[in-house]
Amino acid sequence: MTVAQKETASSFVIINPANGKEVATYLGHSDAEVEAILADVGIAQRKWQGVPFPERSRHFRAIAAQLRKEADEIAKTMALEMGKPITQGLAEVEKCASNCEFYAEHAVSFLADEKLQMEQALVRYQPLGTVLAVMPWNFPFWQVLRCVGPIIMAGNAMVLKHASNVMGCAILIEDILTRAGLPKNVFRSLKITARQVPNVIRHPTISAVTLTGSEPAGRAVTAAAGAELKPCVLELGGSDPFIVLDDANIEEAAKVGAWARNQNAGQSCIAAKRFIVVDSVYEEFVQKLTAHIKALKAGDPLEKDTQVGPMARPDLRDELHDQVVRSVNAGAKILLGGTLPASPGAFYPPTVLTEVKPGVAAFDEETFGPVAAVIRVKNEAEAIAAANNSRFGLGSSLWTTDMDRANRVASQIESGMVFVNSMTRSDPRMPFGGIKASGFGRELWVQGIRSFANVKTVCIG
Repeated sequence: MTVAQKETASSFVIINPANGKEVATYLGHSDAEVEAILADVGIAQRKWQGVPFPERSRHFRAIAAQLRKEADEIAKTMALEMGKPITQGLAEVEKCASNCEFYAEHAVSFLADEKLQMEQALVRYQPLGTVLAVMPWNFPFWQVLRCVGPIIMAGNAMVLKHASNVMGCAILIEDILTRAGLPKNVFRSLKITARQVPNVIRHPTISAVTLTGSEPAGRAVTAAAGAELKPCVLELGGSDPFIVLDDANIEEAAKVGAWARNQNAGQSCIAAKRFIVVDSVYEEFVQKLTAHIKALKAGDPLEKDTQVGPMARPDLRDELHDQVVRSVNAGAKILLGGTLPASPGAFYPPTVLTEVKPGVAAFDEETFGPVAAVIRVKNEAEAIAAANNSRFGLGSSLWTTDMDRANRVASQIESGMVFVNSMTRSDPRMPFGGIKASGFGRELWVQGIRSFANVKTVCIG
């Protein structure tokens, strides 16, 4: 079946979260326009899959150069649309460029034929077709470009359904890829609402789906893709533990922890959210963590010294505050922050909650904003149990100076990633993804590009 032919389109009004003022309005694509775009992308993909790897790599190095050339404009657009501090936006652009260069260099080896132990048998990696990417607003360029690299370098085409509050970023991404010389219609941004996504998934041009976003969005997309027997990769929410054992470097853990919780105003699936601290170092850690968080500079995201900007939307800020209120009502204590500011915009103060236990919202739910929940435990065994007492399993951070202990504890943590003595992060040189309600499949590294390839067995004789 094809996308229903409805001559309707939505409007996307972009509001600056720092001051509540309108930035721009974009007219969305009607279902008929989406149908035409998908047809064009399907034709372009069939041509693109025949382009040799050296030429694909040339295109991606050009994309990296174009991203760096337009970095200032990109960072400003992110700041205006979702409140990302300008310096963090520039760092995001550089990360996107590096990812493009990484796959330009390594795609050919990641997708090379593999000989099997059987005589005259091999595994060949070939493109699936066109991939729909449903992406969130929190890292509006990185989330998209980390998919663009492996998906398109593998010979697929890609269509993007971006979050409605960063529609300017979505349009700018397509423009940049076009200016860099990527063949027409190999990548397109669809200006559509969530209502239109199921029909896009059902469209015969779409071969697979990747989504980064909330747990409810992941369930909805999985149901739609599963009904069509189309594979998908999901990176969903997280309630990442930041585990501080009794032999940790407390000063370094507190300093890194403050940033791991408040980078991007705490709006990251892999942000440190639950600080699980062994009793013997609890008081020292909490004191130092709070001091480092207090020292962070909050303010206008367009100012170069701003470290914590506004949250992306007022409704998200209000949801976070409701979690704080419910946590306090359930017994948590506010050590820092925790109050709604009277100033305009979607700002929320960096907050520290103590006395957080299971049954408290800040423990049980994902808090998508600058709220650090601190949990006191007696020992290593309780720390592991607390870390695993979550329906999520994305990333985790473990602090200890004993590397034998680190390896032993890391093997017991239920997550897709464990970072020892550092904050959880994404990097094309490592697989990225989670387990449990945090999703399935992997992005980045070799697994990321093979997630969107047909793993074809070829056996002769």
